[in-house]
Amino acid sequence: MRDVGHLADDADHRASACLAVVTDDGAVALDGLAPPTRNVAGDMANNDYILETRGLTKEFRGFTAVNGVDLRVARGTIHALIGPNGAGKTTCFNLLTKFLVPSAGAITFNGEDITREAPAQIARRGIIRSFQISAVFPHLTVLENVRIGLQRNLGTAFHFWRSNRTLRKLDTRAMELLAEVGLTEFANTLTVELPYGRKRALEIATTLAMEPELMLLDEPTQGMGHEDVDRVTALIKKVSAGRTILMVEHNMNVIAGISDTITVLQRGEVLAEGPYHEVSKNPQVMEAYMGTADGEMQGAHG
Repeated sequence: MRDVGHLADDADHRASACLAVVTDDGAVALDGLAPPTRNVAGDMANNDYILETRGLTKEFRGFTAVNGVDLRVARGTIHALIGPNGAGKTTCFNLLTKFLVPSAGAITFNGEDITREAPAQIARRGIIRSFQISAVFPHLTVLENVRIGLQRNLGTAFHFWRSNRTLRKLDTRAMELLAEVGLTEFANTLTVELPYGRKRALEIATTLAMEPELMLLDEPTQGMGHEDVDRVTALIKKVSAGRTILMVEHNMNVIAGISDTITVLQRGEVLAEGPYHEVSKNPQVMEAYMGTADGEMQGAHG
């Protein structure tokens, strides 16, 4: 008999698998997922907060993966969502981007209730999940990948048979985006030949091509060496100017260096929230991460 904890992971994988299909045609429904049981958006709207949730809950056959999460993401900030493995971070992301439907609770974006909206509607509002929605094509060049992102943002379908003359109209903006993420010299390089850290930078560029108002970054430095971590961390800080970022990240050095606010999840519930210097000294957070309430959180993967 399988552990009920795997149910949430399985659902997350199925939800993520729907992503490319929904993003491309905007018409795919998520089968087998019940609609929210109630709408409690109420008076959540606040101009200072771009994204808010109240009582956000997700259950899988009696297993509660996310339980009553109240989250407020301030406009123009970098907000980190952290927690031990199995804390509910990925499930939260899938709820926010509507690849899972909440069992209860409400989500508002720019003061409007989006709880019942489909993933394609969420993306059109400007909530873009990087490293997942940015479908990078390995056998196209770096420049061609960014063009695709620009075409999506313009609402025009991508066709491999379009003439180069038509596509070159997008080159100026594409090159601006590559310059922003430090990939100008790789414009004509096949994506498959890029180092791992540079591919992550390309994914950020294709996400920026969608002109996101809120970027959701899902473990942006996972699997990287120190040099790539430093490069991508600096890039996230750079592209955050004038934008709002909500990210899941395990590297505490990254969290400490660029996050304005941290929300800590444990067993699907909010354990603590605040700036790093406060959260890192919270005894409950220390115990959740380290198994002890002594000391202070140190930069580490985990």
